[in-house]
Amino acid sequence: MTDPGHRIKNVATDSYVGVQAGTVHVDTIYMTTPQDPPEIKFRAGVSFLKGRMPGPARQLIREAMVGYATNEVYFFWLLAMVSGRTRHELTKEETVQLRDRHAIMRLSGEDPWRDGVRIIDRLLESAGKAEEDIRVVIKDLDALREPQRSLILEHLELYLDGPIEDHLWRRALTKAKTEQMAGERKDRIWKFFHPAPAKPLPRAPHPPDTPIRTWAQAVTATAVLITATAHLGYLILQSGRILLMLASVLSIAGGYVGVRNAVDWRFRVVRRRAKDWEYLGPKTKAESGSFAKRAEHRINFYFAKYLPPGVDRDNWRAETAGIRQSLRDEITAVYGGTSGGVEKIAWLIRHRASDASARRKKGTLWSYRKELATPGRTKALAILGLLTLASGGGWAMSGAVLVEPLRAMGTILLLLISGWIGTRAWVHIVLERRRYAAEEAENIRTWQTDMHAHARWRERLADKPRDEEMATWLDCDRKVLLEEALRHYRLTMSGVIAHAFIEAPARSSERARLSKGPWRYKKYQLLVFLVTQEGVRQLTVTLDFLKGTFHDRQRLNYRFEAVASVRVSQADNDERTFQLTLVNGDEIRVEVSSGMEELQQGEKPGEVSEVSLDAAGLPHTLHVLEGIAAEGKKWVEQQELRTGNLSAALHDPE
Repeated sequence: MTDPGHRIKNVATDSYVGVQAGTVHVDTIYMTTPQDPPEIKFRAGVSFLKGRMPGPARQLIREAMVGYATNEVYFFWLLAMVSGRTRHELTKEETVQLRDRHAIMRLSGEDPWRDGVRIIDRLLESAGKAEEDIRVVIKDLDALREPQRSLILEHLELYLDGPIEDHLWRRALTKAKTEQMAGERKDRIWKFFHPAPAKPLPRAPHPPDTPIRTWAQAVTATAVLITATAHLGYLILQSGRILLMLASVLSIAGGYVGVRNAVDWRFRVVRRRAKDWEYLGPKTKAESGSFAKRAEHRINFYFAKYLPPGVDRDNWRAETAGIRQSLRDEITAVYGGTSGGVEKIAWLIRHRASDASARRKKGTLWSYRKELATPGRTKALAILGLLTLASGGGWAMSGAVLVEPLRAMGTILLLLISGWIGTRAWVHIVLERRRYAAEEAENIRTWQTDMHAHARWRERLADKPRDEEMATWLDCDRKVLLEEALRHYRLTMSGVIAHAFIEAPARSSERARLSKGPWRYKKYQLLVFLVTQEGVRQLTVTLDFLKGTFHDRQRLNYRFEAVASVRVSQADNDERTFQLTLVNGDEIRVEVSSGMEELQQGEKPGEVSEVSLDAAGLPHTLHVLEGIAAEGKKWVEQQELRTGNLSAALHDPE
């Protein structure tokens, strides 16, 4: 029943685990409302069809045909009717519509779309006919223009049978191999999984910590100091001593220079100490599951990725521990309350990590220490000015005491007290204002650098693939995989009674989608089923969608009688699981869609899951495998009879 020594239980049980979040691009190509005019509905239907979702495409195009009928509409209507399914999957109503298509369609004029309709019509008529009867239509198909020819090859794969199927398959396979890596796939496809980058926000510095009490002290003390200084000057003038007057003036000038430079010195020391504390102080842990924790995870990842050349990884991690924590706290404070999560600012984290690595390479990672180091000139002026204040002021005070001892002593006491209180208050005010100005200037410089990085990142993401391209590449991968399976089992397309796929996300794969569109994944678990006279041939692979390569192949074979049941279970959270159970109890279980979708504006519960399953081709797969589970070997025998009856129904109005 299987390959020797190989069991099939739980082949893909873990193909989709724990993936809930994902990137959703805001786009209107799949968005419609009941009030939309027919042409808008038609264009949305075409987008669904090109995105390999024939179910909603049929509905929208059918609605549009009521008030909007052109050759192009009829062309896509025929494609939507047959895309992704066999004749047996048509309803009775759809079978009648295809049979009476000439009466439904009102073709007019001559254009490439009408030529495409004619070719589809002839292909439908040629299904099951002998080789010699299909040569002309194949020749005309080859001569058909683009995009009509490619669209026909893409969407008639399952519907046709007989010799015409082999002809179309060879052409479709050639096209798939040509387009599989076209459009710079390797350089562009990763961009689909990146969200539109959020604009950088400037970080607001903490406002100056200057309470009213401090201002009151500064103003009051300054007023008292000025009064006391003026009175002391008056006493010195009364003494009539020129040198004493010069000493008092010199002390005031020295005090101004000394205090000014001392404040600058103090600012640099405090500022550097604060930066050291920010980068080298005690480390804190982010709360598990919080925005800060997710940001921290990204920060650690990118700092590890951008390891400076020649630097040991452990040393780099230890050296940047404070920088990483500071960045985490900054991002949490600035972006923690915004929508979009960490993914939308991942570019910013990447930019900061890259910048840190570049500065480490240049030796400027800790440049603030050099920038905030106090120049020798500042220190010298501060010391010299304060010494001048002390010596000159002391001499002037002693001279004033000789003139009027009691009044001078009281004035000096007030001057010293008010000077001390006023200086402390004004130094605090000035330091806070300078701290605020420095942080604001630093934040603006950082924000401007972030804005340039944001512009570069947006420019890099400008050629992000359209969802149609993602669907085309995935379809090419499927066809290449199908050809590998056919070649391995030495089968032809017409020699296979039926084939089907299951597409499921690989374990913990990143994902993205458009509004109302299906999820696309970086890695897929692909299962291809080939139904032959002898039984079912199954090939399971992991697809690296970014590179278009297949890995971890598993091949299974089992008879029709071995299939006990096939079903898709739906959990309360809308999670869908495909289950194929064999009579011996072995089970193939694949989680094909997640639950608990975060709906976007205009989306309904379950809507994304439905289009994702449609894009994965699950309805056709269930039709084939459920038939085998229900009828076994008889399903194959009845298939030919059903095909003959359907062919008659499609061509015979009676």
